[in-house]
Amino acid sequence: MKAELFNYKCWIEASDPDQLKFAFNDLLDLCDFEKLGFLEHHFLPEGYTCIWLLGESHLAVHTYPEHLRAYVELTSCSPDKNKRFKELLGAQFKRLENIEESFITAK
Repeated sequence: MKAELFNYKCWIEASDPDQLKFAFNDLLDLCDFEKLGFLEHHFLPEGYTCIWLLGESHLAVHTYPEHLRAYVELTSCSPDKNKRFKELLGAQFKRLENIEESFITAK
């Protein structure tokens, strides 16, 4: 296997922990990612972070409820799954800002 990683990150207009948790769990299933683990944390007085450990790498979501938005970052070794995730994400959530996608390879 080639040592490559594909990274996609964006801001979305959403901050409800339950909505995000279930929506992203479904998105990962639809993209055929292998989910190995899940961890979440609710901050006081508000805020939420969740992370999926994937067979292909990871997905992290961090909310900023005071701005009604969340930061999403997916890193994966599968360009096809990353592309599908990006398409489905755009159909489900309003993206506020795409951050430059990147491709990383080990030398």
